[in-house]
Amino acid sequence: MLSHMATTVVPAFGRLTTSSDLPSAPAPAVLVANHTSTADPAVVLAALRRMDIEPVILATAGLWRIPVLGRLLDHGGHVPVHRRTNRAADALESAAAALAAGRHVLIYGEGGIPPRSGSAEAAPHSFRSGPARLAAASGALVIPVGQAGARRLASGSGLKQAAGILTAPVRRPRLHVHVGAPLLLPPGIEAASAAAHLAVTAAWRTAAQHVGEGRPGPGCPSAGTPGAAGPEFRPAPRESSLTQR
Repeated sequence: MLSHMATTVVPAFGRLTTSSDLPSAPAPAVLVANHTSTADPAVVLAALRRMDIEPVILATAGLWRIPVLGRLLDHGGHVPVHRRTNRAADALESAAAALAAGRHVLIYGEGGIPPRSGSAEAAPHSFRSGPARLAAASGALVIPVGQAGARRLASGSGLKQAAGILTAPVRRPRLHVHVGAPLLLPPGIEAASAAAHLAVTAAWRTAAQHVGEGRPGPGCPSAGTPGAAGPEFRPAPRESSLTQR
């Protein structure tokens, strides 16, 4: 339901394009995305649905308190994350159950929207352990997802976000989502988190180039740097393919 709504709504607010390093996304798999804006979940869902992917989302539990949205989240089987409570671990158990049922699961590696000023792109902040722990517990592949442009829809203070959304249908900012190749994370939570972060950063860099912001952010390896992909992860066997919409 949410994926269908996003597919309908997002194109009215911006010019969404997608690209992918794989012909189809294996399921089950853990989709790990960068988080920059309150608008990027809709952008990512719309892009993934173009690729025939409708994931279960791990989202902050506060969203379930919004009457209509909460019902939609429940209806779609999405997973609330009760941060900083003794129920926080329940989210990973529910996500693992969704993976066991053959679903894709979407999780934000940064765990929230990092504090940033302005609408410019920046490399993903460091990851929390959730993606690594979920991949280790389920044995599922990880698929990196990089999105760029969502901050042009909504960023900054509440007033600025409202103004951004209201003017977006006229401005029609460029939005891009890139899905990288699936990978097998290495053992160990720290190493696995670093590998996932590196892969999502590479996917984000590709997305940023598509919206005209190709300069890597602080701490982001330059494109084409030898060893930039690092030895920390092993890409899963696949056939290379690139699609763009």
